[in-house]
Amino acid sequence: MDVSSSEIAHDHSPFLKIYKDGRIERFIGTEVVSPSLDPQTGVESKDVVISPETGVAVRIYIPKATIQTQKKLPVLVYFHGGGFCVETAFSPQYHRYLNSVVSEASVVAVSVDYRRAPEHPLPVAYDDSWAVLKWVESHADEKGPDEWLKSHADFERVFLAGDSAGANIAHHMGLRVGAEGLHAGVKLEGIVLVHPYFWGKEPVGSETAEAEMRAKIDDLWRFVYPATSGSDDRYINPASDPKLGSLGTGKVLICVAEKDLLKDRGWYYREILGKSGWGGVVKLLESAGEDHVFHLLNPACENAKALLQRIVSLINQGEL
Repeated sequence: MDVSSSEIAHDHSPFLKIYKDGRIERFIGTEVVSPSLDPQTGVESKDVVISPETGVAVRIYIPKATIQTQKKLPVLVYFHGGGFCVETAFSPQYHRYLNSVVSEASVVAVSVDYRRAPEHPLPVAYDDSWAVLKWVESHADEKGPDEWLKSHADFERVFLAGDSAGANIAHHMGLRVGAEGLHAGVKLEGIVLVHPYFWGKEPVGSETAEAEMRAKIDDLWRFVYPATSGSDDRYINPASDPKLGSLGTGKVLICVAEKDLLKDRGWYYREILGKSGWGGVVKLLESAGEDHVFHLLNPACENAKALLQRIVSLINQGEL
């Protein structure tokens, strides 16, 4: 028996383990569901590979009733969570959640299936996500390969959103929009960061009492981004980014959960963004008594419904 097949090289439970023979064992986020017409919401979805070379794909959602009309809808580009190393755009919980968001907000949603670490360490996920955003943008002026986006996307009402690692990605896509701009007919109206995965070398708030968990988060970050400078890298700590004030939108909604260790990073992000010279409007919603990504695990609870309605209000009424 090859001993290396059972010897652990890296243990990042509850996400995954890496064995010395190179085998990767993921504990969550491995189940996938197919695109479909969801009978409960009336939302239809389909999968599109945008880069055959990399395999980067998206799942696009639209209210089915819209397909046979000329109606234009806001565009939501969504980045899933999972510590940059688990989950996909095709996971059941994300498929269910996007169906709900699309139904409630009446949007066209593009859920991004970026490549994950450790097979594809950061910054690959950021590059993949930007490639998807540029692909979405290519449909402005009723051009581009996808009929749903070409016919039904209102590119003057584009929103970015994500949870956990996906919120981190959404933030960096907003920065890149600010730095590089978008097509003349495309406007990034707002960004939603749900339980964002930000961190830092020095603890803030309640993190001071969580030494063991802090160490695990530090280790995970270095695992998914081996070339990082550490926990004060600008990719994980927005406070260390001199370009924070160039965020390419005027509205940001931050959502945190009371029992989530990452909660104080959300509050801190609000503080530093307000002091960065950015000039937009930032609001924060804290869900009492809840933990990390509770809205995905228990979407029927009242706090999950309230969180969803805040996102809908931003998309439909521009209200933070």
